[in-house]
Amino acid sequence: MKTRIALIHAVTVAVAPVEEAFRQLWPEAECANILDDSLSLDRERDGVLTEAMKRRICALAEYGAATGAAGALFTCSAFGEAIEAAAARLPIPVLKPNEAMFGAALEAEFRAMAEARGKRATIETYCVPGAMAALRAGDRGEHDRLIAEAAPRFADCDAVLLAHFSTSRAAAQVGTVLDRPVLTSPGSAVAKLKAVITGVSPT
Repeated sequence: MKTRIALIHAVTVAVAPVEEAFRQLWPEAECANILDDSLSLDRERDGVLTEAMKRRICALAEYGAATGAAGALFTCSAFGEAIEAAAARLPIPVLKPNEAMFGAALEAEFRAMAEARGKRATIETYCVPGAMAALRAGDRGEHDRLIAEAAPRFADCDAVLLAHFSTSRAAAQVGTVLDRPVLTSPGSAVAKLKAVITGVSPT
């Protein structure tokens, strides 16, 4: 019997990248997609994470668990507090989109080197103009080109994190312009879920 993982989405563009990560890192798992794209619309409209949204996030996690899922992974980063609350209520692992990737970055060698030298590791962020609009319009090539074009601004960083699930599709192209580790949200999340649930890390 396959291990079922509930993938909970608030945007459709996150579905394909996380399914690809499972195909590469944990093909034996069974992915069950749960989509409520009204969540992203309501979050953008209201500008804050409302109590009603928190209840909806929890309900989606509970539904995923009710399907027999051994774990749940949310793929939209705008609902962190609500996902944490859902995780505290459920008996299965429930991951926020970026927590595994941030954990992987903090475990990297650069963090130990920084601490050894008495320096604090820092993070820089950049939202690539036009990339998400291109992806939503179906122009995946333009999305990837814009992400890769912006990547050299982080040439002095020790690692680059592609924070959105949808952005992970540009990882290979970013890797051609940077000689730094490139981490993605879906790849890190799948690796962590597999390790937590099966005790086996992807090779």
